[in-house]
Amino acid sequence: MVQREKTNFARTIQINNNSVELLLHYAWKHRLLPLHELRTTDGEAVEVLDPGLHNHDAGPDFFNAKVRIGGTSWVGNVELHEASTDWYRHGHHTDPAYDSVILHVATQVDTDVVTSNGRRLPQLQLEVPEQVRQHYERLCQTDDYPRCWPVVPQLSALTVHAWMSALVCERLNERASHCLEVLKSTDGDWQRTLFIILARNFGFGLNGDAFEAWARHLPLHAAAKHRDDLLQVEALFLGTAGLLEPEAVPAPTSEAAQADPYYQHLRREWEFLHHKFQLPPPLPYSRWRYLRLRPQNFPHLRLAQLARLFHEGRGGFDTLLAATTRQQLHEAFDTAPSEYWQTHYLFGATTPPNRKRLSTASRDLLIINTAVPMLYAVGLQRDDEALMQRAVDLLEALPPERNFITRQWQQCGLTADNAADSQALIQLKRLYCDRNDCLRCRFAYEYLKSEK
Repeated sequence: MVQREKTNFARTIQINNNSVELLLHYAWKHRLLPLHELRTTDGEAVEVLDPGLHNHDAGPDFFNAKVRIGGTSWVGNVELHEASTDWYRHGHHTDPAYDSVILHVATQVDTDVVTSNGRRLPQLQLEVPEQVRQHYERLCQTDDYPRCWPVVPQLSALTVHAWMSALVCERLNERASHCLEVLKSTDGDWQRTLFIILARNFGFGLNGDAFEAWARHLPLHAAAKHRDDLLQVEALFLGTAGLLEPEAVPAPTSEAAQADPYYQHLRREWEFLHHKFQLPPPLPYSRWRYLRLRPQNFPHLRLAQLARLFHEGRGGFDTLLAATTRQQLHEAFDTAPSEYWQTHYLFGATTPPNRKRLSTASRDLLIINTAVPMLYAVGLQRDDEALMQRAVDLLEALPPERNFITRQWQQCGLTADNAADSQALIQLKRLYCDRNDCLRCRFAYEYLKSEK
């Protein structure tokens, strides 16, 4: 791992202006305190028995702390500031919510502080340990990923396992919450919710938003009435997506497409169904992206695969609930497009014959991103721990995702052994590393408290 010297100026400004109090909170919470004896500004010895519960809402910073001051044990709240004058700047001296504070901690004690009932508080001047400050600034300023790579090889297996387990649970809850939000938007229709989540994941990243918009726009009731006719299902799917509009066909193949009998047949079916069900206008074809996409990920082909899956009645909600193994879900998501699409990626552009069946890796991704969050969401809604555990078991039975994130962690000594691990690392990057939220990361904690 090569450490670059480039420093992000904006991040440096943030460190200088905003981090002192954050670091003071961090040091207090994790008891990263100076080795010398602590004393109040009045000279009384201070012993921190329990730093208390960190409060992220309104009110004192730490609830129910236990502190011994001058031989007397106190239980109450603790407030921390960069300077004592911040007590008054924040209006705590007039707020009865702060009358329960037993100790005020500041890096600079520049005035006495009193509560709204006139009680003068003992104060502790506390400096953030220098190595913690230096390590934090190094984490914030480096452009390396992961930022805490120097300490990763020294992490104990227990530390890694505990944090990865917490991260995967956090990710499952987050993704299940999204499923439940979609469920609310469908008035409690689990089948349509699954269809929307599955469609989004058929976008395989780049077209995910477009696929979700398409799934919400699709008249699923109309498609269900013509489910036994694959051509009509394709016509509804591609027509609703705006991909049967003449202007949606790329210029190099537009003439060939206009002369393509299959394209013309689909257009006629779409016009018939559009009129029959009085459907709204299709999505703008400009929603779909092709740049840097491999042909097997073109929306035409993915929609044709999804149409076949819908036509055959597989991958539905009942199938999902009944599946207990990776193999069963692989069978549920196993699909190949109609014969036309086995020699085409676009209308009017032929390719060598290929069944274009969803690959094993693609089906694994559908299990990770669709089946697992949906099972966990159903378990949450029904308070069914068995379903939630099944979702976790499926992740642990699947191979890890191979991407930039997992490769970077592997370079510094942390290998993902299964999909649960790779999902944990994705969560770590997106919710902690990308947001510079090192103070909530257990790996960064090991780095911050280290002496090197």
